[in-house]
Amino acid sequence: GLGGQVQMIYIDPPYGVKFGSNFQPFVRRRDVSHNADADLTREPEMVKAYRDTWELGLHSYLTYMRDRLLLARDLLAPSGSVFVQISDENLHHVRELMDEVFGAENFCAVVVFKKASSQTSELVTSTSDFLVWYAQDRERVRYRQLYWDKQLGDEVAVEYTFVEQTDGTRRSMTKEERSAPSSIPDGCRPFRPSPLTSQGFRVNTTVPFEFEGKVYHPGGESNWKTTVEGLRRLAGARRLMPRSKSLSYVRFLDDFPVAAIGNVWSDTKWGFDASEKSYVVQTNVKVIQRCILMTTDPGDLVLDPTCGSGTTAYVAEQWGRRWITVDTSRVPLALARQRLLTATFPYYQLKEAERGPAGGFVYTRKQNRKGEEVGGIVPHITLKSIANDEPPDEEVLVDRPEVDNAIVRVTGPFAVEGTIPTPVDWDEDGIEDSGSEQAEAYGSFVERMIEVLRRSPVLHVGGGNTVQVSGVRPPAKSLSLSAEGVADDKPVAFVFGPESGAVSEKLVHAALREAHLKSYAHLYVIGFAIQPHARELVENAAATGLIPATYVQATPDLMMGDLLKNMRSSQIFSVCGLPDIKVHTLKPEKTGGTVSYQVELLGLDTFDPTTMDADHRPGSDVPAWFIDGDYNDRCFHVTQAFFPRTGAWNDLRKSLKGEYDDAVWDHLAGTKSAPFEAGGQGQVAVKVIDDRGNELMVVRKLG
Repeated sequence: GLGGQVQMIYIDPPYGVKFGSNFQPFVRRRDVSHNADADLTREPEMVKAYRDTWELGLHSYLTYMRDRLLLARDLLAPSGSVFVQISDENLHHVRELMDEVFGAENFCAVVVFKKASSQTSELVTSTSDFLVWYAQDRERVRYRQLYWDKQLGDEVAVEYTFVEQTDGTRRSMTKEERSAPSSIPDGCRPFRPSPLTSQGFRVNTTVPFEFEGKVYHPGGESNWKTTVEGLRRLAGARRLMPRSKSLSYVRFLDDFPVAAIGNVWSDTKWGFDASEKSYVVQTNVKVIQRCILMTTDPGDLVLDPTCGSGTTAYVAEQWGRRWITVDTSRVPLALARQRLLTATFPYYQLKEAERGPAGGFVYTRKQNRKGEEVGGIVPHITLKSIANDEPPDEEVLVDRPEVDNAIVRVTGPFAVEGTIPTPVDWDEDGIEDSGSEQAEAYGSFVERMIEVLRRSPVLHVGGGNTVQVSGVRPPAKSLSLSAEGVADDKPVAFVFGPESGAVSEKLVHAALREAHLKSYAHLYVIGFAIQPHARELVENAAATGLIPATYVQATPDLMMGDLLKNMRSSQIFSVCGLPDIKVHTLKPEKTGGTVSYQVELLGLDTFDPTTMDADHRPGSDVPAWFIDGDYNDRCFHVTQAFFPRTGAWNDLRKSLKGEYDDAVWDHLAGTKSAPFEAGGQGQVAVKVIDDRGNELMVVRKLG
């Protein structure tokens, strides 16, 4: 497995224990109202995760965190780090847990960073969140110091209150210059007087020194920071400044134009650019970027088990790190996929091109026209280097590699895999085969569904039509059917799909055969999701000589129960349509040429669980749709991607600076695919993402 191979793990768990606070149920809407039924997620996986996590309040929360921290410890490399982003509500609990899991001796720091906005409070307003940083082994942890620019007026440069003028004279800054550094005349070098002595007596350096006709002494219990010879070199370099009773070292602002970043990050607040958020609880890129750059090198593996909008994956991709990101909800996975598919990044020059990013990036020293250091290597002029007549040290700024502006880089290949442990159903009969507990759970689920069907006997089957059922009960003897009843004075059969997972083709086929042999008039397949081939089998059942069948979508509200204030019990079962597509056959341009195909997305039938209304959405109004031109019935490989009405391609369009006509971008946001030839499988799959992140797929044969 991946044990011991992950260099950095970033965990951004829910901060508290309120179900309505942390989830965004819509791909294109970030305004979420706390505790509003309409804004609660309907995903069965999310509801189950919530129940498992918060059933016992804080105790469940701590168990949730402990389990993930134990897993993180097993995955981390010996030099690895884990960061947990948390608010002050549970900061103390998380510290205690991490002390227990990683050992108090492996605590590295608590970073305080400004967040998007303050939380309303009756007392002191909360304006910061926290990063709790632990190492797998503090003695071996990988750490790269980060820096930010020193700018007059900033907190890191507040002590630089003197200037050396172009004629060599020195003076204090005026009040105006301190408040408005831009008013300092060009050519002036800001500096600050720095201590030239250290504590303690030393024979060679606790000695008098004459400068400009006056003798200075460090004091009986202090010593100069360098030898007398070194002091002379400092004097020759005009680095000494007399004070009232002592000498000071002149430290210019440009001696080291950057300052080490500490554990207080005040520049991470979402400001006017908060509109760049794609997810309601999205973290500022700068926060995760610093964590990655501090504790990993290019080519390292980064893991984020709390995907959100995919910020960790986005930043890791930008900086040449490998990444894995996980989430329980479909919405953040849909957002992350779109963000990565349409992202553009700088192309960093590679030190060893044959090794890729793992070989490292190129860093050089560069200055702009003003003489300011703007490269990835900056000089670090120190008292020691001048006093000892040595060349200055150099520091590498890991966030400033050389960029090749002639190249626009996009996200490399990545896979979206099933992250939710689906039930084991070896026989594909709708019953979990992974153990007696699961089998009993499915039996209990069937009993609950029968009871719900008795209480809510109206099935919405599309076109404004409904079916009233009565006498719902378990069948006397059955291999595949779940229930039987009466509709329009005729016997009908029901089969329920799994509680977690999609209705399979094999389950539908077995239920259809049994219902046909037992002379039922109609089969109703009820589930929370259905596989594409199973859906086609349902729709074509009557045409194949079997009884008619209808797929009925069960509202996810059934999974939520007491989490909702209100549930419309009269409209629990509803129709749910597939993507409506048309496959156009294009004639070859030349005689004897290969036939090609073009897919057109006509629309999508959607179901709103908050209003219980079915609606037809035109193809131009879906968040995203994808094509696999050679679908193999197992893995959906995106060969074409489209994002209508999202502006998702804007960044790429700007980066390419007009190299493509507007028609190209209109096509990528449109409803017609580019022509493609049939592959070896002879079929095409179209996957559509709806507003709630659900993936609806249809498969069509070609030719």
